[in-house]
Parts: sequence; C-alpha cells; structure tokens
Amino acid sequence: MLSGMSENNEKSTSEPPNVPSVNKDGERDRPDGDALSLPSFVAGSGTLDRLVDTARDYARAAASDNTLKAYAKDWAHFARWYRMKGAEALPPSPEMIGLYLADLASGSGPSPALSVSTIERRLSGLAWNYAQRGFALDRKNRHIATVLAGIKRKHARPPAQKAAILAEDILAMVATLPYDLRGLRDRAILLLGYAGGLRRSEIVSLDVQKDDTPDSGGWIEIVDKGALLTLNAKTGWREVEIGRGSKDLTCPVHALEQWLHFAKIDFGPIFVGTSRDGKRASEKRLNDKHVARLIKRTVLDAGIRSELPEKDRLALFSGHSLRAGLASSAEVDERYVQQHLGHASAEMTRRYQRRRDRFRVNLTQAAGL
Repeated sequence: MLSGMSENNEKSTSEPPNVPSVNKDGERDRPDGDALSLPSFVAGSGTLDRLVDTARDYARAAASDNTLKAYAKDWAHFARWYRMKGAEALPPSPEMIGLYLADLASGSGPSPALSVSTIERRLSGLAWNYAQRGFALDRKNRHIATVLAGIKRKHARPPAQKAAILAEDILAMVATLPYDLRGLRDRAILLLGYAGGLRRSEIVSLDVQKDDTPDSGGWIEIVDKGALLTLNAKTGWREVEIGRGSKDLTCPVHALEQWLHFAKIDFGPIFVGTSRDGKRASEKRLNDKHVARLIKRTVLDAGIRSELPEKDRLALFSGHSLRAGLASSAEVDERYVQQHLGHASAEMTRRYQRRRDRFRVNLTQAAGL
C-alpha cells in the first residue's frame, strides 16, 4: 500500500500568477480546479464567483479520481527527484526530463528500473501537471523523444496480458460460491462482469437507479429480456445489453435479481458489503479491489490452471480477465464485441480477444504450400 505523502510546498519564482505553487510531494492541492480564477482585469461578483466554483467542479471531473491520484504521485516523485539534484521543477527543462527518464529506466537509484509503459505513464502525468501549472511540455523535444526512443528500443517487451477467463472457467468459479448472502452477491458480480465485459470499477460503481448517489458510475434497468446497463465509462456514456442466460443457474440477470431481492436493495449502490455475520447488506459500496480478490480466490478454488504454482496462477488472472474472457469466448461479429466493450477501435478489441482468431485462416496453405 502506498504511504501518504507529506504536505510541504516547494515554491518557485518562475511560476505564473494564479497558478498553485509546486507541491513538494504532489498532494497538497488539486491544480486542475484551484488554477481556475478570474483574470485580474475582471471585477468579481457573486455570480462570477459562483461560476468559478462551478468551473472548478467541472475541471475536477475531467479525469477520474484514480487518474488524478496517479498524476499527483507522478509529480511528487518527479519533484523530489528534482530537489535531490538541486534544481527547480518549473519551468520544464527538456534536458533534465530526459535525464529523469533515463534514471527511471536504468534503476540507478534506490528504486528498481521501471517498465516502458510505466515510464510513458509517468511522462503523461508530467505533461498533465505542467499544463495545470501553465506550462507546455513538448514531448517531441529531441532531449525527451530520443531518450524515450532509446529506452523503448533497449527495454521494451511485449505487453504482459492477463489470462482470459473462458465460459467453462466462469462456470467453475461460480460453482465454488455458497448460496448465502455473500455468495449471492459474488455470483452476481462474476456473472454480470463476465457477460457485460465490464471493468471492475464499472461493476462496483453501479446504482439501482439513475442519480441514486453522487459517486454513481451508472445504473441498471431490468426488463423481461435481460438487463440494460447505462455506464459512465472512460470513453463516455454507453449502454450495455445483457441478455438472460439459457438457465437460471448461469444467468447473470437472474443472479442479480436474487442478490437484490435477498439483500433488500432497491436504492443506491448495487454491490455493497455485508454485516460481519453475513446476514445483512450494508449501505457501503464495495471497493473495486474486491472484484480482483474475488476473481483470484475463485480461480484457485476452482482449480483453474492447476498445473501452475499458486503464485503464477494468482499473477495470471485479474479483473481484466473478465473482459478478455467475453471478447475471446463470444462467437459473434467483432463489431458487436467492440461496441459491447466500449472500445474506440477494432484493434483494441483484438488485443482483448487473445488467441481466438489465430490460425483460423491458414494463408500458407491458401498460397499453395
């Protein structure tokens, strides 16, 4: 677990007006909102001040909380690295940023070397943080671009993908769950997440109805033919249709109805915790980490990939395994899978499909060999 960051501030004389000071450890303020204020030549008024507050709220909603937390930690690490070198983080120096990236890749300091994808994520976080402070970070500058290209050439590896949970796997996993209140909830989570191709954050953010809670990420409408999910996802609002299964035992909609009925939930978050004795549902929304833990636990209990050591099996599966499993198992036109998962491109959908379509068309034989 990441420890809390200190709240001292590093001030810089090069900061523009109306921009928050460089946060020494990155978490004193939220520059995306606090940087918004009236220009000096405009007289304040009650109406304008309220609009400033409204604009700040919208600015904070421009990125998810998890993304903002990651960016804050990126800046905290970057600012500490700068201080240790006796330099100022503002304004951006492409030469120093190139050295910072080289340090991340080489692992020359106390921290281990980072992967290429993590370094790219850190660079995106720096660009975002600089933008909030009124500076533009040119990622195409030769001091940054050439170092990053060299890191990719020397250290890049194929992306480590989590294993897909296939239809027979999910059936084996839900079979390990009891039929008490927690078992009903976890069965609904697994089946709904699999059939909907949902991210774990999307699963736990669901409410019973629209606008039930301020932190809602969507809601569900149950109809005769299935369930219609309206989700506020990474790519914007989208609807996901989940049809009823061939039998109640494996039907995600039936599992959801059972959980809502016995948990007596008709308002607010759908997936919540339970009392210590497991007999009552609480009002507190589950954390998305529960989904990851549930998947790993039921994978072990079901004996999936039992030929591997337990450590390797736990590393092989995650919340993304549900989305990859649906994409790999659904024998339908790719465009329907793309729409269902909310992917912006077919290429992204193919990444999720793992090995489903490999060697279906043998061009070697088709060419006469």
